[in-house]
Amino acid sequence: MPKVGMPEIRRPQLVDATMAVINDVGLSGASVTLISKKAGVSSGIIHHYFGGKHGLLEETMRTVLRQLSTASIEHLRAVDPNNVTARVKAIVAANFDGYQVEGKVVKTWLAFWAQAMHDGSLHRLQRVNERRLLSHLRYELKQVLPADQALFVAQGIAALIDGIWLRGALNPDGISAEKAQALIADYLEKQLAPYLS
Repeated sequence: MPKVGMPEIRRPQLVDATMAVINDVGLSGASVTLISKKAGVSSGIIHHYFGGKHGLLEETMRTVLRQLSTASIEHLRAVDPNNVTARVKAIVAANFDGYQVEGKVVKTWLAFWAQAMHDGSLHRLQRVNERRLLSHLRYELKQVLPADQALFVAQGIAALIDGIWLRGALNPDGISAEKAQALIADYLEKQLAPYLS
């Protein structure tokens, strides 16, 4: 966690540098020295405010998750609060929002997922994100589906989001937000059809 007093101008600079270095050399190669050079600051700043690479990675992912939360709120505000299909599609759209599918952000997500399996604090961040997504999806889906079916469909959508993300991240052409949303919309409409007809 960054210490109080971290200049706000430095935080985005360091987060961007972290993602850029991960994009260039991967997490294992992303040293404090490389990140500090990319950000144009001394490595002592990273150690002082973040305790090193791990703390900076955690702050970077918190930034990405805040961006995801902001995008979710914006997408949900833009649709009818009574239109379940539109609201679920809005949640999905936020996960494939422009920022989230930028190459450096995608590679940072992959590095985070891989590291979260072995790191308690990163694993907690991942679990919070996972629970938040399922909670939002279930809340919307329970308006038209029985609770157990709402959970089932929410888990299916979450699995599609993660699977499309992984495939897209490993694809040289990256993630196609449009195709991702179309595929998930098709699944959603088929799951909802028996209950909305």
